[in-house]
Formats: sequence, C-alpha cells, structure tokens
Amino acid sequence: MKTLGNIIWILFGGFMIALEYFISGFLLMCTIIGIPFGFQVMKLGVLALWPFGSKITGKENTSGCLNMFMNVLWIFIGGIWISLTHLFWGIIFCITIIGIPFGKQHFKLIRLALFPFGKEIKQ
Repeated sequence: MKTLGNIIWILFGGFMIALEYFISGFLLMCTIIGIPFGFQVMKLGVLALWPFGSKITGKENTSGCLNMFMNVLWIFIGGIWISLTHLFWGIIFCITIIGIPFGKQHFKLIRLALFPFGKEIKQ
C-alpha cells in the first residue's frame, strides 16, 4: 500500500515539491555558507519523493543551540516559502476525500520544512 501511495504521490504533486527542494538545495550549495542548508534540503527532497512509510525522528546527539540557530536562519532563507507550498497542496488535496491522505502528508512536511535541523528521516 505504501508503494502505491508513493507512486500516486509522485504523480500528483510530489515530483513538483521534490523538484522545488532539489533546485533550492543546489542553489544553496553554490555558496559556502549555504552548504549545510543545502544538505538538509536535499534530504527533504528525497523525503518529498517517497513520503509514505518514512518516519521523522529527532536526533539523539544534537547540539540544541546550533540547531535552533540554523532553524531560525532557515525559516528566513527558504523554509517559509517551501512550507507555504506544502500548505497550498495540503489544502488542495484535502478538498476531496480521496486526497486526504496526501494532504496529511503535506501537512506533516510543513513542520519539517520549517524546522529541518535536528531531525532524522528513516525510510
């Protein structure tokens, strides 16, 4: 069921979201300062391609102050725009009954798009 959900996800907006993540990650990696942000965005892009069956957990060994600083900085760099895209697609999908699971995935990804540092994605 997860595989079928992921295939439908890719066809109805998942590819576009992943493309947004990959383009912004590449642009961030063009600068030395943006490399850590680019790596996180690439991880989110992979999650955006295959969200069903993935689990998001907090890392055990995290330096809280650095993660908080990076998350706040990320909100202004690109997190707000990507989270607004997830919000838009989540609302669009929740209009129909069939699209509710896909809308829930977008709503799940909003929080991760805003605060990606200190999180770990397990497939």
